[in-house]
Amino acid sequence: MSWALVPAAGSGRRFGGEVPKQYLHVAGKPLIAHALDALLAHPRIDGVVVALAVDDPRWPGWTSLHGKPVIACAGGGERADSVLAALRALPEGVAEDELLLVHDAARPNLRGDDIGRLIDAATACADGAILAAPVRDTLKRAGESGRIAATEPRDGLWRALTPQAFRRDLLGRALEVAQLAGIAVTDEAMAVERLGLHPALVEGREDNLKVTTPADLALVEFLLARTP
Repeated sequence: MSWALVPAAGSGRRFGGEVPKQYLHVAGKPLIAHALDALLAHPRIDGVVVALAVDDPRWPGWTSLHGKPVIACAGGGERADSVLAALRALPEGVAEDELLLVHDAARPNLRGDDIGRLIDAATACADGAILAAPVRDTLKRAGESGRIAATEPRDGLWRALTPQAFRRDLLGRALEVAQLAGIAVTDEAMAVERLGLHPALVEGREDNLKVTTPADLALVEFLLARTP
């Protein structure tokens, strides 16, 4: 069995507005509620730890969903700080080799079949695994004055999604090493890669979108409305 960690201490500065994006409502409830429902509805996930901003006034105070525990803790200024805080808030009895899934609070359209395939892959690979999608668009490198400098090959390139799954001891060690080195990792896989390891890529659904712009929010609302 596995636990999920959800870093949700961000202010959503890139999105804009007064409400952090994880609390924006789509399809009748906040983005974070959709994310937690997707995780906790899966039979192979035991519970979730959510890392929040200190004195977060918008947190509804959930302690359980789908009959499974929801634990809240104070997060940090960076994503890795929040993931480490959530890791340290896990209840007693969660073993060092237990699998942990880290998922974005603003990624509400996660499907159960992706969770199952990710857990299978991360169980089979000691370096962990992440959901990802192959890059299909043509990539351009920008030069001066907004002109194209070059077309970049896309062969072998993937977009990292979440959840990302690693054993508890590996995830903690990777994040702590990066933190001590002053490296602000942008996802958990980056921290693990810095140890010389190679997590597995698991192709996930491309509609597992992270809301970062108002256009993303509108698209996610459309997708969730069509979900059975």
